[in-house]
Amino acid sequence: MTNHREDTTDSPTLAVDLQDERLVHEEGLGGAARAFGTRIRSGNLGSLPIVIGLILIAIVFQILNSHFLSANNLVNLTLQSAATGTIALGVVVVLLVAQIDLSVGSISGLSSAILGVTFANNGWPAWLSIVFALAIGVAIGLLYGYLFTQFGVPTFVATLAGLLGFLGLQLWVLGPNGTINLPYDSWVVQFATATFLPPWLAYLLAGVAVVGVIVADLARGRRRRAAGLSVRSHSIVVVKALALALVSAVAIAYLATDRGVGAMFLLFIVLVAIVAYLLTRTRWGRAIYAVGGNVEAARRAGINVKAIYTSALTLGTTLAALGGLLAAARLTAASISSGGGTTNLVAIAAAVIGGTSLFGGRGSAWSALIGILVIQAIANGLTLLSLSSAVQFMVTGAVLLLAVIVDSLSRRSRATHGQA
Repeated sequence: MTNHREDTTDSPTLAVDLQDERLVHEEGLGGAARAFGTRIRSGNLGSLPIVIGLILIAIVFQILNSHFLSANNLVNLTLQSAATGTIALGVVVVLLVAQIDLSVGSISGLSSAILGVTFANNGWPAWLSIVFALAIGVAIGLLYGYLFTQFGVPTFVATLAGLLGFLGLQLWVLGPNGTINLPYDSWVVQFATATFLPPWLAYLLAGVAVVGVIVADLARGRRRRAAGLSVRSHSIVVVKALALALVSAVAIAYLATDRGVGAMFLLFIVLVAIVAYLLTRTRWGRAIYAVGGNVEAARRAGINVKAIYTSALTLGTTLAALGGLLAAARLTAASISSGGGTTNLVAIAAAVIGGTSLFGGRGSAWSALIGILVIQAIANGLTLLSLSSAVQFMVTGAVLLLAVIVDSLSRRSRATHGQA
């Protein structure tokens, strides 16, 4: 696989991006500020609109109900976000290669049913049930990849068939009762419902993350210097690390006034960080963006396009299976409603609302985190206001439509800016 970064985008603003990179690396904080302004003017908004939207949502709901920003409610919100957010993380990867998976809800429901039957009913060790369910998720992704790359079956059609087929398989696995309760004292349920990090451990992990960011930035600087390229100013690295440390410390301290940071939410954050690393720091990740941005250019650059499509679909289905396991553990049961209802749509909406483009090639793993927090914040806030699910669906739909409009306008602006 060829490491060919220039082919990872079909945007006509590549020259602008390279100019911004030069400003950031050569002119320190001032250059970074000017580069940020240039990106905004060119329509490269990234996650900025949705971050601003999340802040506004928090302010509005706090004004309407003072309990919204309480530590107790925020802890609940993080736990509610982890399972569906994990599914959304897989959707992000699939969208980055300009494909879609409509079956993530059914796959998550099937994995929860497998956990219930094998662990609760048949007495398998919990770890073995989890591995088996994840293996099924991997197999489904490989099947989708095979159908798409070998037979040309559109992923929309293949995953729509999967939505129906795996829903039926879920019902068959659960049997006539339709619901299987998980042992409350099992480590699986305890992990999802009652395991929280002590403050000292949360601070330690946050410190490790900050050090990791610093080390990664310095290592990247050494590689660029060895290649004769401009190097990012140390002042930018320091400011970035200090901002991350401050935000993490404040969040941990506030959540610790209640139960603290949930282990399940921490797992979700770790998964997001791992996928973010894979997408931004590896040849595979660059190939993902290349295929999503311009598949023909990626193919000519020597990238194994079929392998990239298959790997993206497989990672998506595996994370969907893991999300189903987390949801079952948190609800202490697997049932016919697991993975049903709005799970499928919410996961896809979270990825898009978080800033991942439906057109492929643009977005990040952090889109899943931001998007699911927005959706759960809306649902949580409307619940506190005692408003019906009907209002929640309408508001979430409006936010999704707005996110797609912003993405479309951003693409148009980038094209116009590149032609100017």
